[in-house]
Amino acid sequence: MDRNTFTGLFLIMVILGASVYFMQPSDAEIKKERERIAADSLKKAKTTTPAPAAQVAKTIAPPDSSALKGPFGANLNGTVQTTTLQNNNLKLTFSNLGGKIRSVEILKEHTYGGKSLVLFNDNKFGLDLNIGGKMVHTNDLYFTVADSSSTKLSLRANYSANQFIEYVYELKPESNNVTFNINLNGLNQVVQGNHINLNWETTLLEQEKSAKKEQEHAAPYYKYVEKMPDNLSKAKDEKVELGEGKIEWFSFKDQFFSAVLIPQVPFDKGNLEVKVSTKPGEIKWYGANMNLQFNQLAAQSYAMKFYFGNNQYNNLKSQGQEIEKLVDMGYWPLKYINRFVVLPVFKLLESFNWGYGLIILVLTILLKVAMSPLTYKSYISMAKMRILKPEMDEIKAKVGEDNPTLLQQEYLKLYKKVGVNPLGGCLPMLLQLPFVMAFFFFFPNLFELRGESFLWMRDLSTYDDFIRFGVNIPLLGDHLSLMCILMTISTLIYTYFNNQISGATGQMKYIGYIMPIIFLGVLNSYPAGLNYYYFLANMFTFLQQYLIRRMVNDEKIHAILQENKTKPEKEKKKSKFQSRLDDYMRTQAQTKAQEKKK
Repeated sequence: MDRNTFTGLFLIMVILGASVYFMQPSDAEIKKERERIAADSLKKAKTTTPAPAAQVAKTIAPPDSSALKGPFGANLNGTVQTTTLQNNNLKLTFSNLGGKIRSVEILKEHTYGGKSLVLFNDNKFGLDLNIGGKMVHTNDLYFTVADSSSTKLSLRANYSANQFIEYVYELKPESNNVTFNINLNGLNQVVQGNHINLNWETTLLEQEKSAKKEQEHAAPYYKYVEKMPDNLSKAKDEKVELGEGKIEWFSFKDQFFSAVLIPQVPFDKGNLEVKVSTKPGEIKWYGANMNLQFNQLAAQSYAMKFYFGNNQYNNLKSQGQEIEKLVDMGYWPLKYINRFVVLPVFKLLESFNWGYGLIILVLTILLKVAMSPLTYKSYISMAKMRILKPEMDEIKAKVGEDNPTLLQQEYLKLYKKVGVNPLGGCLPMLLQLPFVMAFFFFFPNLFELRGESFLWMRDLSTYDDFIRFGVNIPLLGDHLSLMCILMTISTLIYTYFNNQISGATGQMKYIGYIMPIIFLGVLNSYPAGLNYYYFLANMFTFLQQYLIRRMVNDEKIHAILQENKTKPEKEKKKSKFQSRLDDYMRTQAQTKAQEKKK
């Protein structure tokens, strides 16, 4: 590395380090911001967040006499009571206040800390009805139990003896689906308008090791009829009006678990909203308002179903309607690689009942074997460039560095004589890159790795904090992942050997060492399973290159290149690159000729 290159790289590192140090907020600023967030959260809780059901009866004052004489007046006062439905998969707690599902516990699953996995513990759910010019919110009404069994619950709010709202829930054995029917009887005489609003607001609770990473994967999703599912922002607060078509379903998604509402008849229109929660133990607040068509019938029903469960791809796919798209498999073409190549192979290996550490190992081997022809081609191309380096150095010494255009032209002439494509080593690597990046989305969203341990890694779906600092360090956070360190070291070694093969010099030789250091900070908080895969991929690349070096003779390659120089132009089979090179050379010659005439 020459002095100028070293100085430039050193100054870049100094600037980056100084900016991180001097631009970080002071302790006083951090304290002030935390106090502001806490004050905003308290204000929001007082104005928008409903109190827990157990406290409602104690804190809500009884309505005045005029309210009792209004629509559903008899249902405005009561005592909160709960009812439970349970099977082997779910435990649902219902509240008579609002006639809603108050909390959902997903059985057989636990939080990272080993506690019961409660998806949400309180919410706002119900219809908004325009009765006599007054908006009635069923979430504020006290329902009564009309019918109850071990699998079915019917809750009713009476407007009169023959006019009522009824919510019917059914939880079948061994199911994560809850059948939900809304029955409006005789309300065509009192409800105004041709639409009623279904409102659902809830906050999903923290389940995983890192609330920050969990928030990065949480968002509301929705699907229009005959369109692909879409989602709101995962990084910030957002509200979206949905009016581009019929809404087939919507969901409140966490990293590995979701609550989905699927109507039998699509919603006409609506809106979705998400807010990042700043409260400990909470991930995000979700809100939905959906329009239901009201046909002014004496008896009108709306059939729907809830899905409360994990985001395992096959489980979601069994629900139909492309709900499996809740699992983020990456952008095009990465999502197709994951869905149609990586996932089927992973599921096949999973059927052998191996541990997930072994499954990732075998998956890596299969991928490396499939990519070995590209690896071989890349190695040969880089070997040719390395063998040509002495001749390129001679050209550089003759032409000098003052005329880079002429120097490049001389290099191109050499490539043409020996029949070498200087990009031949890059193209096979670029073809492999989508598979490498596909795993960047695959492992962080793979439910199967959740809670699965391997070696010292307690959970392959999250980072292994082998070293804990106790304080946050810029770029690294509060921990250091051992598997991420091993991955970084293997990448640095791979870069070293790759430079030996390609004969890289100058800045290109040292830039390769900077990227692994950057990725150490990026991947330090990513799943151990992802870093484990990248570590294995590097190790098997070493093995492939070792075997190829045993098979390939540099002297034979050099002899072939020298032989190509002696071949007449017509005998040489032109590649696409060589054809383009000829066109480029002709264009340059014409340009020079024109310049001389001037």
